[in-house]
Amino acid sequence: MRVSRRSVLRAAALAAVPAGAAGCTSSSAPVIGELVLATGPDGAVFREIGGALAAALADELPATRVVERQTGASVENVRLLRSGEVHLGLSSLDPLVDGTLLSAEDPGGISAVGRLYDSFMQIAVPADSPLRTLSDLAGRTVSFGPSESGTEFTATRLLSLLGIEVDARRLAHADAADQLVTGALDAVLALTGIPTPAITDTLHAFPLRLLDLPAEAEALAEAYPGPYVPATIPATTYGDLGPCRTFAVPNLLLARTSLDADVVEVVTRTVFTQSARIAAGHPEASRINVRTGIATGQVPLHRGAERWFRATKR
Repeated sequence: MRVSRRSVLRAAALAAVPAGAAGCTSSSAPVIGELVLATGPDGAVFREIGGALAAALADELPATRVVERQTGASVENVRLLRSGEVHLGLSSLDPLVDGTLLSAEDPGGISAVGRLYDSFMQIAVPADSPLRTLSDLAGRTVSFGPSESGTEFTATRLLSLLGIEVDARRLAHADAADQLVTGALDAVLALTGIPTPAITDTLHAFPLRLLDLPAEAEALAEAYPGPYVPATIPATTYGDLGPCRTFAVPNLLLARTSLDADVVEVVTRTVFTQSARIAAGHPEASRINVRTGIATGQVPLHRGAERWFRATKR
């Protein structure tokens, strides 16, 4: 876990606040003893966006200890939300649409704060690699992202759909990029925002190439209607790599439905009014906006988020 310095300095103010209790301070800011936000692994946009959001929330909730919990990403974040170990978490939409993570065992346990931005499937290989298509990965050593990540979920679904078997490794994107450079991996799959830090950092010293996935994107969207949209990574994303045809998946910020509505209203306001701060350095995340924020698919808005969106439209 990573706790912001501001939160540590304010910890003394929490002594009289019962854990999980919410109310209002004299400045009308809601009070909750601790607010835990599940983000993602090193080298992924979830990690950087989540860290920036945690810092912004520490400013907006001065009597609250805001904790950023680094995780494998989407699937782990939803599991932690359902178990009550975290209050907020980032997730791609497709594991939620799958239905296994929002099951009848926990009806209404997770709600959406809002839709944020889209993640793109990126398959990176060394520039001089003979691999040219997704089917060329058969039998190769490939990173599927961390265990319980959105990358792992979507990569498993995609390759299973197409009948492609690989030697899959579960690695954080930054670690996977390092192993790609050393030759320990043949390819890295990353379902994350663009530009992806792990890819950008690697390109400074090691040439890469991204695999085009036009037919695969169409096949996935047809087999699993809803979360997958054929998309193109713009030519300006990674310098000289040029455009890359792939698919995108929306990302949501989720909350425990039991989390106090006043707190979630502040979280929602922070996300959509401080989006420039939260998305700094990430062009795709700069698309966070009120107009698309309510498009959360089958995941209902938290009552605190719904309250803020309604008030904003007045």
